[in-house]
This record gives sequence, C-alpha cells and structure tokens, in this order.
Amino acid sequence: MTEKRQTESGEKREKIGIRERLGRGMAVFLVVAACILFYFALLRVAQLSDAVRAVFSAAKPIVYGLAIAYLLNPVVKSVDERLFPFLEKKCPRLKKKQQISRGVGIFLSVLLLLVVIVALLNMMIPELYSSIRDMILTVPTQMNAFLQRISSMDMQSTPLEQLLTNLMEEAAEFIQNWMRTDLMARVNDVMSGLTEGVINILTEFLNFIIGIIVSVYVLYSKEKFCRQSRKLIYAVFRPSTANMILHLTIKSNEIFGGFIIGKIIDSAIIGVLCFIGLSILDMPYTMLVSVIVGVTNVIPFFGPYIGAIPSAVLILLTDPRMGIYFIIFILALQQFDGNVLGPKILGDSTGLSAFWVLFSILIAGGLFGVPGMILGVPAFAVIYYIAGMLVDHMLRKKKLPTAASYYDEYSYVSDDGKFIHADKNILKEKGEKKDADSSTE
Repeated sequence: MTEKRQTESGEKREKIGIRERLGRGMAVFLVVAACILFYFALLRVAQLSDAVRAVFSAAKPIVYGLAIAYLLNPVVKSVDERLFPFLEKKCPRLKKKQQISRGVGIFLSVLLLLVVIVALLNMMIPELYSSIRDMILTVPTQMNAFLQRISSMDMQSTPLEQLLTNLMEEAAEFIQNWMRTDLMARVNDVMSGLTEGVINILTEFLNFIIGIIVSVYVLYSKEKFCRQSRKLIYAVFRPSTANMILHLTIKSNEIFGGFIIGKIIDSAIIGVLCFIGLSILDMPYTMLVSVIVGVTNVIPFFGPYIGAIPSAVLILLTDPRMGIYFIIFILALQQFDGNVLGPKILGDSTGLSAFWVLFSILIAGGLFGVPGMILGVPAFAVIYYIAGMLVDHMLRKKKLPTAASYYDEYSYVSDDGKFIHADKNILKEKGEKKDADSSTE
C-alpha cells in the first residue's frame, strides 16, 4: 500500500514537472513569437499605417457617433434625472417609463444639436463669405494706404525709422505678391479639385449623419454597454487589477468630460462676447474675427494669442486706431476668460498647475499638432493622476506620508526608514546653542 502511494506521488510530481516545463517552453515560445512579429511589424510600418487609415476611414461614422454621444450625454442625463422621477410620481402605472424618459432625452439632445448647427451656419456662412471676399479685395489697397500714412509722417531720418519703413514696404510687397500669385494659384487648385472636394464634403456630411444615428443607439443602450465592458474586464483581469482599471476609466471620463465640454462652452461664450463687443465698437470683419477668436480659444494657453494676432493685423491694416482698440478689447476679454469665466466653468477639472498645462501643450502639440494641443492637457492630467497614485502607493508601502507638504527642506527620512519632520525654529535654536557651546569652549 505504501509502495503504491509512493508510486502515485512520484507520477504526480512527474506530471507537475512536465506541466511546469511545458509552461516555461510555451512562455519562451510566445516571447520569441512576439519579438518576431514586432520585428516584421517594424519592417512594414508603412503598410500597417495604411491599413490603420483604411480601418479608421471605414469606421468614421462610428467614431463620429461615439464623439457625438459623448458630447450629448450630459443633456440626456440631465433630462433623465428630471423626467423619470416626474413620470414615476405622476404616472405610476405607466410601463416603460425609463425607455420613454431616455427617448425624450435623446430626441431633445439631437434636436438641440441640429438647431445649434443650423443656426451657426445661417449666421456664419454669409458673414464669413463677405468678410473673406472683402479681405481679399481690400487688403492690398489697405497695405498701400498704411504705407502712405507712414511715409507722410514728419519723421526724422534716423536709421531705425528707415529700417522700419523698409520692413513695412517689403512686408507689403510680399503680401501683395502672395495674394496675387500664390493665393490665386491655390484658388485655381481648389477650383480644379472642386469635384473631389464636393465629394469629400458630401462623404463627411454622410458620415456625420450616420454618426448621429449611431449616437442615438449608443445613448439608448449606454448602460448595457457599460455593464458588458465591466463584465469583460472582470473576466480578463484579476479583481484588484480590474477595479483599478475601472477606477482609472471613471477618473479619465471625469477629466476629459469636464475639460472638453467645459472648454467648448467657454469658447462659445467668448466667441459670442467677442461678436457683441466688436459689433458695439463697429469693427471690420466682425464675424470672421469672432469665429477665429472663439475657435482658437479651445486651445488652452496659446489659443487666445493664436486667434488674436492675425485678427489684430487684419484690423490694423483697415484702421490702426481700430486695431489698437481691438488689442485692448481682446486683452480685457482674455483676462475675463482666464480669471472669471474659465475657472467658473472648468473649475479644477484637470488638477494641473500652470507649468504642467504649458508642458503638456508644448509636448502634445509638437507630436500631434492642433489635436494634441487640445487633448494634450486632459491626457496629461490622466497620466499625472496615475503617476501620483503609483507614488502614493509606494510611499504607503514604506509607511511614509503622501502629502507633498511634509517634504520640505527641514524634513528627511532616516536610514532605518523613519520619516523625520523637523521644525525650522527648533533647528535654529539647536544651531544657536551649538555655536554658543563652541564659542564657550
């Protein structure tokens, strides 16, 4: 009986050893296969990028739908929070109250989106067309008139004034030549490719319409999609890892949602205020400048300057006095946005200081252009939050405080791992006492 048990235990150990060897061999095989696949992927980066572009082009309606659903979700959620309790109170016997509330919310949000788009197009397109046409027709004349004003001034013939005059003349000549040659050539290229452009516009418009339809389905079944995603995450990952992934997903949604939606609302308000202010001041190119200022304001930090500089140049060419008024007005408007309106709408949605905002805009903008400048701040805010969590976790494992305020110049960690928080006054008294003792000796 004992020999039989020994034989069975030996067979079990042999099987376990075989399984361990097979597991190690499979792990080595997978690592080698992954390295080979990565090597061949590097050799075919161009083909892979073309395949990614093709997939993205085919999935554009879905991308549009997800983006539209993400932007409309606050409206749908707000309607649900008010309409569903009202239906439960007033119509307790009504079935499918949740579906009715959700349907009303989706209908109102899509209707609001379409009304805003149609209203903006009706207001902006005629004004933009007339502003751009006037700019192309009148800028060369305005440049000449501006130079004549400078040359007619009674100025002393100093080297600096001569240099400024030469620079203005060269700039005027360059702009006029560009508008007569390069700009007209670009217009001709656009006109020659008008058919392709119209097809592209119609394709994008069709993708947008399909995206609205996709967004309706996404908004109607968003809870189901969320439950399926959570189910998949818990099935693939360990409970602790799954909980961390879900926590980071919720936090990322808070950061991106708060920043993007808040920035869109903030930029729309700034564009409207700019239009009202320029209309009161009777500025030229009112609608064109307001659209430029409102759109570029979506870009944090640099956006106001990106929109204000070309707008100021346009207005300065028409009327230098109006240009100065515009610069003063836009500075006041941006101060209002940066100190009052922006913090009121955005709050502390990213949790980043001014330095990290500037850092994320420069890095993301340099890598991904304008989309990187817009989305770089919330993306870096998520990375910053994850890094903070990891640092706090490692400090807790070492039983050290996590607040940054503890780590001043007078605090340190001893060799045995204990945190020593020294007081400045106590250290000063000890130093004075030590000096007194040494002088006594």
